[in-house]
Amino acid sequence: MQQVGIYEQLITQLIASRIDRERFYVGERELNSSEASVWLSRFLSHILEYAIESVPSRDDRLQQQIALSNQLLLWLKTQIQANDFIEDNLLASQGKILTALYELENPISADFKNYINDIFPLTGLTQSELFCGSNAGLSLESELKREILSADKIYWLVSFIKWAGIRIFRKELEEFTASGRELKIITTSYMGATDAKAVEYLASLPNTEVKLSYNTERERLHAKSYLFLRNTGYHTGYIGSSNLSQSALTNGLEWNLKITSQEIPHIINKSLSTFETYWASNDFEHFSGDATSSEKLKKALNQQRGDIEASPTHFFDISPFPHQSDILEQLAVERSVHQRFRNLVVAATGTGKTLISAFDFARFIKEKPQANFLFVAHREEILKQARAAYRGVLRNGAFGELWVGGHTPEYYRQLFVSIQTLDNQLDQLNLTADYYDYIVIDEVHHIKAPSYRALLEYFSPSILLGLTATPERHDGGDILADFGGVIAAEIRLPEAINRRHLCPFQYFGIDDDTDLRTIPWSRGRYGIAQLTNLYTHNQTRFNKILLSMQEIITDLSKMKALAFCVSKEHAQYMTQQLLLKGIKADVLTSDNSHERQQKQQAIRSGSINVLCVVDIFNEGVDIPEVDTLLFLRPTESLTIFLQQLGRGLRLADSKECCTVLDFVGNSRPEYDFANKFRALIGKSQRAISEEIKQGFPHAPLGCRIELSKRTQEMVLSNIRQASLTLKRLVAMIRQYPQHSTLPLTLSNFLILNPHINLNELYKRGSWSQLVQQAKDEINESMPDEYLLKMLKKTIHTRILTCDDHSYLSYLKQLCQNNLAVLDAGHRHALMCHYDFWQKTGAECGFDSVEQSLAKLNACELKAELLDVVNWKLAQTKHEQPIMKALPEVSLRLHARYAREQILVAFGATTFERQPPAREGVFVLKDQNIELMFVTLDKNEKQFSPTTMYHDYAINEHLFHWQSQNSARPDKGRGLEYIQHQKMGKRLFLFVREQSKDEYGRTMGFVNYGEVEYVSHTGSQPMSITWQLKIPMPHFMWQQAAKLAIG
Repeated sequence: MQQVGIYEQLITQLIASRIDRERFYVGERELNSSEASVWLSRFLSHILEYAIESVPSRDDRLQQQIALSNQLLLWLKTQIQANDFIEDNLLASQGKILTALYELENPISADFKNYINDIFPLTGLTQSELFCGSNAGLSLESELKREILSADKIYWLVSFIKWAGIRIFRKELEEFTASGRELKIITTSYMGATDAKAVEYLASLPNTEVKLSYNTERERLHAKSYLFLRNTGYHTGYIGSSNLSQSALTNGLEWNLKITSQEIPHIINKSLSTFETYWASNDFEHFSGDATSSEKLKKALNQQRGDIEASPTHFFDISPFPHQSDILEQLAVERSVHQRFRNLVVAATGTGKTLISAFDFARFIKEKPQANFLFVAHREEILKQARAAYRGVLRNGAFGELWVGGHTPEYYRQLFVSIQTLDNQLDQLNLTADYYDYIVIDEVHHIKAPSYRALLEYFSPSILLGLTATPERHDGGDILADFGGVIAAEIRLPEAINRRHLCPFQYFGIDDDTDLRTIPWSRGRYGIAQLTNLYTHNQTRFNKILLSMQEIITDLSKMKALAFCVSKEHAQYMTQQLLLKGIKADVLTSDNSHERQQKQQAIRSGSINVLCVVDIFNEGVDIPEVDTLLFLRPTESLTIFLQQLGRGLRLADSKECCTVLDFVGNSRPEYDFANKFRALIGKSQRAISEEIKQGFPHAPLGCRIELSKRTQEMVLSNIRQASLTLKRLVAMIRQYPQHSTLPLTLSNFLILNPHINLNELYKRGSWSQLVQQAKDEINESMPDEYLLKMLKKTIHTRILTCDDHSYLSYLKQLCQNNLAVLDAGHRHALMCHYDFWQKTGAECGFDSVEQSLAKLNACELKAELLDVVNWKLAQTKHEQPIMKALPEVSLRLHARYAREQILVAFGATTFERQPPAREGVFVLKDQNIELMFVTLDKNEKQFSPTTMYHDYAINEHLFHWQSQNSARPDKGRGLEYIQHQKMGKRLFLFVREQSKDEYGRTMGFVNYGEVEYVSHTGSQPMSITWQLKIPMPHFMWQQAAKLAIG
């Protein structure tokens, strides 16, 4: 084995002995236990095939081969506890292959043999095959007809359907559906390619359902998948390039791969699971075939073909998009949990900020129907659009009056007013300060202007809601001060792209050969004058920028680019340089901001290709046509970087993506690359340095992030230098008195250093330990070393990993009560005991929970715990309903817990008894309850296609779960799952993303609540679909839905 290259095979003893490790680099990785069964069985299959083929040729060779196979099975029987499984799979000695099984009574055919010959796929049910549209081999059309006739369920997913393609299978489809079998088809109106006649025909068939996506601007479905499911478990599928058209299925040069559940079950399972997820998605609408749905389809197809003008009418779905529901939930938590009623929402242009406010107000007036309402914006067009949105959401065509331009209101109860009008008329208004219950300020980044200050000083509403895409102002004004210092909710960029509310980007990080390490750094940013001098006297840098543009951008004469510069001088310099190279460029700064509309139109029309700007385009500027962004300076503020990036991500006709060129110098350690790239890829449990090293495999859908080799090296070096090391932490604590006169406490330290994450801090030590090291002294009054270590471990592995607001509030109350237990019988008290001591009371030498917690009542320890609990409480963003059906269980729905905390809450773990920790399921026989613990990604270190799609959310209501290997539907545990309601058994689901989080801790489980059986497939193991009694909120759906669209 001396051939160099890449491999993926198990290392045998022979290979290990032959590899010359002095001559070769040997790449290896550990075999994970979750994937071992697949790897080892695949390896053994080749050995077994060789062994069985080696049986000598003679008259009874087949019987000898079968006997050898049975001997191996019988030997396995002695090695594992699965006697029934082995016995059931011993081979019959005759050596025959079962091809069919049908009832003789009421036979399906008078001639079984010919019937089976007619329907059995010629390529079989167990082996893959490639159809290339060539003259050789079988035709795809003839094989699909056999697949249709032999299937029990058919699921097709195609981007368009032509009548000429459907009529090929008309006879087979009619026979299939008339027999009571199920046909489901998903398609779209994309490009108007679908024939309405074909969809109407399919919808008219019995036992047939058709779903369509009309939203082709966001959902461009190009997949082609034909799945044929059989009750016998012998499923087949075709994945490839053919849509349901005559040319694609007969004489087109299309490639289609046949897959089988017997050969590559994980691909069949993923295809089926993805189809089910799409089917459950609100993005696809049911097509009933009636006159209304037919008219809607024909209109959509005509619009896609350009046969008619798109209707200007706005339609509003009474239900918000999932990302909007998430923000509405966070607003509710801000008010109900944190008691904050001045709320700031940050969302990129195009994600529906106004609609979010309308849905929020709709919820508000359910509780207060007579509420007075005020919506403030700075332009008449915005006010008219906002009123239309509110009328649509509230289903009230008379809602709201305009007060702008020539519009004068008759009443003031529901008012959409311009800030200019309101500022001019404020003194004449005869309204009390509390007249308006609910006030919305759009583009609230203008709030520091005098006109807005007057509004805020005059009115005192119950709710003040600020909307913006740009929470940071270039003039340094702090808008957060008017909203309690916090952003109530925001839509993250990756989610908006995944949901197709924004267009994808291709980001190129390019080394510009500059060294910024000597540029002064003050108040979180580089010195502007020094950067300007560096950039405007550097022809080499400009040449590098121009060369990169020529290499990456398709056509410089057709691009529509914004170039973000460090100063006015820099913007002027770049404009002049670009003009000298024949590129149509212009400049826009605060000096010529009155020309803003003219410059915007010039970009739209293509009369200029690059507009060089300084800060001015951070604010609400909407030019959807912009398709290129040039970051010609380091953007220190993450918020401003995302605002500027958002300028290029608006959806526009014929705009495939936004090209982003970011020119990166060798940066100071204060510059934050880690959070910049973390914001680009979204929430991840992986370290950002690993994402960078692996080429950003988890970038948003359709996006690409590429760093030049030197840029990657600089970025990784910067991240290493900026990491929160023990040495750096101790130095920061030591320097604290130089920056603050407040006492040195954890809470005060966090106020001074808000960027510090406690999860990172507690990897290094407890606060008390760190302070001791910083002071370089031993404090005699400190708790003993054992208690300090225990405190650090408890906070790091239990308090910081649990987000149950009610439990954290209980801990806060405990700290304020000197850890004296108020209710010893409450399971929160016992949960606290196990969080700290992790053993039974007797094992720790305690007679009671009171005694256990009293041991913790040391002053410094208690103060530190209180600061941590307060920090965690402030992180609460989502509602956590109580488990009404089990009031004695001290858990909240949708909160995260350690496994031990869950067992305590259900009464399985008591002060006297602690059951052994096991994964999988836990049965409480005395309560007739079963707890199911699920890890979604069972091999987080490697992408594992064979284990990845066992457990996942189908939609907000349904969860797909794979049972233990022994479960079968006809007896035992498997049958209990199917019949659990009849047996009065209750099942509860707890889910985590992976076994370890990004800080190396055991990850807690999110409480999905009670579930009920819906359906199942397979045996040993069974794949079961559970219905959640309480649907999961959007933030959980994002984490659990591996196969969702976006």
